[in-house]
Amino acid sequence: MIVIKKHDLLRKELIKQFYYNKRLTLTQLSKLTHKSLPLVTTTVNNLVEEGYILEHGLAPSTGGRRALSFLLNRHLKRYIVAVAIDQFVTQIVMYDMHNNAKIAPETIEILITKDDPSTLGKLTGFIRSYIRRSGIPAEQILGVGIGMPGFVNADEGVNHSYFKPVGGTSLKEYLANEIELSVYIDNDSSLIALAELKFGAGKKHKDVLVVNVGWGIGLGMIVNGQLFRGHTGYAGEFSHIPLSQTNKMCSCGKRGCLEVDASLLVMIERAKHEIDSGASSSMEKIYKSSKELPVEHFLKAARAGDPLAVSILSDAAFLIGKGISTLIHIMNPGLIVLSGKGATAGKILMAPIQQAINEFCIPWLAEQTEIEVSQLAANAKLLGAATLVIESCDFK
Repeated sequence: MIVIKKHDLLRKELIKQFYYNKRLTLTQLSKLTHKSLPLVTTTVNNLVEEGYILEHGLAPSTGGRRALSFLLNRHLKRYIVAVAIDQFVTQIVMYDMHNNAKIAPETIEILITKDDPSTLGKLTGFIRSYIRRSGIPAEQILGVGIGMPGFVNADEGVNHSYFKPVGGTSLKEYLANEIELSVYIDNDSSLIALAELKFGAGKKHKDVLVVNVGWGIGLGMIVNGQLFRGHTGYAGEFSHIPLSQTNKMCSCGKRGCLEVDASLLVMIERAKHEIDSGASSSMEKIYKSSKELPVEHFLKAARAGDPLAVSILSDAAFLIGKGISTLIHIMNPGLIVLSGKGATAGKILMAPIQQAINEFCIPWLAEQTEIEVSQLAANAKLLGAATLVIESCDFK
């Protein structure tokens, strides 16, 4: 039985390595898994017989005999459902094992609140409907990965902020029963960090902090190449560092938290207030016609150089930079990645963040940390949710 268990663990690890790295040779797999070449060779041959992976020709020459390479079978009928929830919008997509959308992604507006039990029914109905319309049999779906805001304990499968199921079951168990598939949940910022580690800017780094600029200001922490969750699973509450100078009440019940001055929600409200007060902006037409200002429109205006949008974003980014200075002093990371919806503003964020770091961070310490804007920003949460399934499922 022990031999079978070890074989299953290696099989799972090899599939994960192919998922993250695409084309690999036996020698590369041996180094990545720290397993002997004969053992890796036997397991790879078994995966070829199963149809999970295929031979993919000879790898590029490194000076000696060219090695045979392998990759995941593009026709493999195994799929992943990824769900990304924020306070206002929920996205869903079904990926194949190469992270190509099997069917088109869909979005639904669901307002997430602490006191409305109906949101859980809307969420499960949306997920069930999408899966049903895909036509994919349940046995071909490896699982459903869900990234969500709030204090999420991934191991216990609970969210202490939102989605309180009735009946005494955990949120994870409740969703699995309703959807009739394996379900895995985690905090959205942790999943964004996981996506950056496996596919993005953090791929070649061991110590990475990923700042999620969204409706709050989240933080995912990679320490020694692993997602760091803290003692009880709630590490990374960057939003609630008391850096605000306005003393506004935060959603957590405390005053002065970073998110009350630096979140996208606050930026949008400030833009609306400024336009109401007579400020000129390219955002004026869409706001005055509907009394709403979509975040995508705000970020697009900032990227286009709209003075009001740039000014608001810069003020928020300066405060985020002040918080990042604290993180640098505490964690000494090799890399900080700006990710999430707000990071689609791109390089506009960098100057005020760097200004804050110059002002508040010890120079020789700051010089040891790189700061980058994510290239995955728009899709990071969905990709992280898919990665959660890959990390958790058994690949049966």
